[in-house]
Amino acid sequence: MTATAHILLPLSLVSRSRMPPDGLARGTARGGVPSSRIAMYKVCWSVACADSDILAGFDDAIADGVDVISISIGGASRDYFNDPIAIGSFHAAKRGILTSCSAGNDGPDTLTVQNVAPWIMTVAASGIDRQFKTIVKLGNGRRIPGFAVNTFSPKKHIACDYGTLSRDKVKGKIVYCQGNNGQDFTIGELGGVGTIMTLDSFVDTAFTPYIPGTYALPKDGNKISQYINSTKKPMAVIQKTRTVSIAAPFVASFSSRGPQLVSRNILKPDIAAPGLDILAAYSKQTTITGYPTDDRRAVFNIISGTSMACPHATAAAAYVKTFHPNWSPAAIKSAMMTTATPMKIKDKTAELGSGAGQIDPVQAIDPGLVYDLSMSSYIRFLCKEGYNGTTIALLFGGKRRYNCSDFRPARGTDGLNYPTMQLHLQNPNSTVSAIFHRTVTHVGQGSAVYKVNVVSPKGLSVRVNPSSLSFSAPQQKRSFSVVIKGKSLPKGTQFLSALLEWNDSQKHSVRSNILVYKPDILPY
Repeated sequence: MTATAHILLPLSLVSRSRMPPDGLARGTARGGVPSSRIAMYKVCWSVACADSDILAGFDDAIADGVDVISISIGGASRDYFNDPIAIGSFHAAKRGILTSCSAGNDGPDTLTVQNVAPWIMTVAASGIDRQFKTIVKLGNGRRIPGFAVNTFSPKKHIACDYGTLSRDKVKGKIVYCQGNNGQDFTIGELGGVGTIMTLDSFVDTAFTPYIPGTYALPKDGNKISQYINSTKKPMAVIQKTRTVSIAAPFVASFSSRGPQLVSRNILKPDIAAPGLDILAAYSKQTTITGYPTDDRRAVFNIISGTSMACPHATAAAAYVKTFHPNWSPAAIKSAMMTTATPMKIKDKTAELGSGAGQIDPVQAIDPGLVYDLSMSSYIRFLCKEGYNGTTIALLFGGKRRYNCSDFRPARGTDGLNYPTMQLHLQNPNSTVSAIFHRTVTHVGQGSAVYKVNVVSPKGLSVRVNPSSLSFSAPQQKRSFSVVIKGKSLPKGTQFLSALLEWNDSQKHSVRSNILVYKPDILPY
C-alpha cells in the first residue's frame, strides 16, 4: 500500500494527459469529480505509520470540513478500539464523512481482508478490460507470453542462460531466473541486458522491470527451461510491451479476500474498483521503478494495488455526494453497493473477494432504495458484538457515558442494517439458520412498489417477508426480514452465496448479496 494517506475532499480533475508511459494506456486521465478540491495529510514517515499520526490526520481532515476520506493504508485486522483507522473513520462518520479504505494486497488467500469496520467502505481491486503483455521469442521460434510493463525496444537475439549471478556469467546476457521474480535490478547492476523471471504462482500484475524483462507463468517457465537445456546456445528476444483486450471485471489476484476476522457476520470487502495495471499520476522526483540509477521518469506510471482501487471508489462516492449532499455516509455506501455490477469472471472465492461487485457511479446516483444507518445503530451493533459501554464511550470520545442497557437491542444475526448479509456458521457441521432484519428508505421520485426476487443455490432456502414493499412518497421507510435455512454445508463446500433483489419493474434493481460460510474455510 502507499506510504501516504490520501484524505480527500470530493476528487477533482487531477490532470489530463495524452502522454502515458511509452504509448501504453493511451487516453484521457481525469478525476472523479471535476472542479472539486483535494487535501492531503501526511501520516506515514519512511515505512512507519504511527497510530497517533493517523488519528491526527483524521482530526485535521474533519476539522477542515472534508466530504470524503480515502486511506490506502492497512495492516492486520485489529479490534475496533485498538485500530486508529477504525477509530478515526468512526469520528468521521459522526460528522457525516464517508471513509473509503483499501482492502489489502494479501490475496488470493482468504482471511486476509483489512480495514473491516462496518462504517468503513472497504474496497477490493478489480481488473479492467486491458492487460499488458510482454512476449519472449525464443531461438526455436516459440513465443512465450509474460506480464510486464517493458518500455524497452527489442534488441537482437542475445544468449539466455540460468547464470549464477556472477558478473562474468551475467554481463551482456538475458538471464532466466526460475522461481525468483525480483532479480531484475541485481542482474542489471551486474551488466545483464535482460531477464526472464518465472512466478511462483499465478499473478496478473504487470510489474515494471529495471532492465528489459518479463514475468512468465510457471507452466511457461517450464517450456523456457526445456528450450535452454536443449541447445548449447539458447537465444531470446524480449519484445516491447503491448496492450491486449481481455474480459472484465474480475478480482485481481493480489486483492485481499474475506471472511474477515473481527465481525464474522459482516461481509468484507464491501465493493470492488479498478486496481490492476492502473495509469496513475506519478512524481518525476523519483524514477518509474524507484531505483535511483534508473533514468526513466514520467508524470504517469502503471501501478497496481488496492491503493489504486480505493481512490476510484472514493471518487465515485464523492460523485454520488454531489447529487445528494445530505445523504449519510451509510446511504452513499449503500447506493454504491446495491447498484454494483457483479464480477463477469468469478474465482472460487466469489463475494469473499469482490463484495457487492464493481462500482457503477452512474447507477449509484439513483439507487431507488438505500439501507441507512445512524450512529445509535452502530452503538446497538457494538453492544451485540460484546463491547461494553466503557469501550464504546472511548470510541465516541467526549464525556458522555454509554450503557448498552439504555439502547434497544440490535436484532437479527448481524444486528446491523447492512446492504449485504453474511452468516458465519459456528462449526463445520452446523445447519444453516439465520434471520436478518432490514429497513430500506425510498430515495426515488413519487410512489413506488418493489417486489422481491431471490436467486439461491440448491440446499439454501431464502424467505423474505413481506415480499412486496409499497411507498407513497420519497423518504418513507419499510422494513422486512430475511430468513435463511439449510442443512450443513456438504464436505468440500466452503460457502454458499445467494442474491436478493428488490425491483420496481421500471428502472431500479436494488441488489444484496447473501453469503454463508464455514468456520474452517482454508486459505485459497
